Amino acid sequence: MLGTPEELPMKLEVVVIPVADVDRALSFYKSLGWRLDTDLEAGPEFRAVQFTPPGSECSIHFGRGVTSLAPGSVQGTYLVVSDINRSRADLVSKGVEVSEVFHTRYDTGVPVRVDGYPADGGSYAALATFSDPDGNGWLLQEVKERLPGR
Repeated sequence: MLGTPEELPMKLEVVVIPVADVDRALSFYKSLGWRLDTDLEAGPEFRAVQFTPPGSECSIHFGRGVTSLAPGSVQGTYLVVSDINRSRADLVSKGVEVSEVFHTRYDTGVPVRVDGYPADGGSYAALATFSDPDGNGWLLQEVKERLPGR
């Protein structure tokens, strides 16, 4: 007997990233040190590439005939890291342009981006961004301690 919907597992496995040049994207994600899971070509109209970031259970797909989204249209995909400064430095050492660390304040109810590490140093607050060669946007988020139930 199946349990309630809350008990039925649903795992996010793949995020599709639209790219213009499959080989350029492959080189970029490989340079990040992400694991290349597959590079499958099934004729001139279809090629699927899958990468998985270190420690992630979710992968990315891109290729030819994989999505109709415009290259660079995926924005704000989170990469959770335990040390944002080390993760940022690692990406920069690989030639990636990464924003400085910032956090968001909500003093007036309107989110305001503030340069620098948050004063309280709490989880979920420190952020940095980068993009792939097509402009798909990634957001690094530092999580030192997860919220209960996560």
